[in-house]
Amino acid sequence: MIPSYFFAHGAPSIVLEDNEYTKLLKEFKDRTPRPKAIILFSAHWEETVQTVGAAATYDTIYDFGGFQDELYQMMYPAHSDRVVVEQIQNLFTQHGVKSVRDEQRGLDHGAWAVLKLLYPDADIPVVALSVNRDLPNEQQYEIGKALAELREQDVLIIGSGGTVHNLRKLNWRSEDIDGWAEQFDNWIESKVEAWDTEALFQYRGLAPYAGEAVPTNEHFIPLLLAMGAGDVNRKAKLLHRSYQYGNLSLSCWQFN
Repeated sequence: MIPSYFFAHGAPSIVLEDNEYTKLLKEFKDRTPRPKAIILFSAHWEETVQTVGAAATYDTIYDFGGFQDELYQMMYPAHSDRVVVEQIQNLFTQHGVKSVRDEQRGLDHGAWAVLKLLYPDADIPVVALSVNRDLPNEQQYEIGKALAELREQDVLIIGSGGTVHNLRKLNWRSEDIDGWAEQFDNWIESKVEAWDTEALFQYRGLAPYAGEAVPTNEHFIPLLLAMGAGDVNRKAKLLHRSYQYGNLSLSCWQFN
């Protein structure tokens, strides 16, 4: 059974960078069984109804500005998989999750920047999935859990976001790490490793500096989705954690 994963996607320029985190992502395909398809929840695709990407070939969305020209030339022409789309929607229906298809939308940078590091040849089918910031955390977890059985069919489930994501507090020239960001992530780490979902669902009222770390929750949601997909065995492993620009977290969680 392939584990599910949470990847922080950081700034869009991460796809051009060479550091310990991007090294981990680039080596991922060499140490992980090749999946038959990839399901990816992106923090940058928000819908009020769970939406399932079904484009024949995805366009590449450049949903950012002010970065290197090279980024705007990159493409990730992956295609969806209608069989997997059907399986996803059937599972959602079985678990009481309403879903719709979108056959037009491309891949935003929360999806393609991560995928280009993981599988640069874009030769594995991808089913992009939206997130809904208005749902309670318990329901986010259940959405991921609804798809867990697909892991037994060699489908890789990924949540792409960031545990600490506050663009207003970034220091673009800083090489230091803000203590409040570390304290929040330390709390998250302890609760995820203990699989303390009760505390995680209430993180906003319990975790230190939650307001600073998660001013809006769309980037945190993919962690709960990926964790839900790992509910069968409830084993979590932090593979990496570092920071960009003082407090933008780059973390990778594996859920077996």
